Amino acid sequence: MTDSTPHASPRPTLPGLFLIFSRIGLTSFGGGLSGWLLREFVQNRNWISEEDFLNGLAISQALPGINVKNMAIWIGHRLLGWRGAAVAVAGIVVPPAFLIVVLGTLIGALLFHPLTQVLIAGAAAAATGLSLSMGVVTARRVRRQVLPLLLMVATFVAIGMLRLPLVWVVLVGGGVSVIYEYVAIRRGRR
Repeated sequence: MTDSTPHASPRPTLPGLFLIFSRIGLTSFGGGLSGWLLREFVQNRNWISEEDFLNGLAISQALPGINVKNMAIWIGHRLLGWRGAAVAVAGIVVPPAFLIVVLGTLIGALLFHPLTQVLIAGAAAAATGLSLSMGVVTARRVRRQVLPLLLMVATFVAIGMLRLPLVWVVLVGGGVSVIYEYVAIRRGRR
């Protein structure tokens, strides 16, 4: 009989973490990186629990700056301390930046070629799919709680359909979430 429970891979080294983030940074663009990070660190390597990952993602999205950079800092620090955070950010930023500079100088003229436009549209579709998969993971976590599910639906309607300003939706939704969690903690449900 085989054991089907996932086992954690060996902990990463600093060079290994750099290579993982470099690969993610070099093979994905246009959004959806949180889906790649979830797959790599939670599902494939089992280094971080899904709940911890989603908490880190929420923190990363709440902080100023680029979400994936914030997530790289969080994951790197979580796994290998401050050195891991520095290496993770370097891995997610430096190789893609270098590639962009090289490609920009070599193929600037190809930008308006019809094939290039098709490739960009395909990449955008893939990024959308990864973002939707992150939404499914998040929805699975909150399905047993009515208010978070209502907040997700309300956010979609407010931004996607009613085109309300993002700032106000975040302020109202965030305020309701904070009050909800505060009350839950005070009542001993968390």
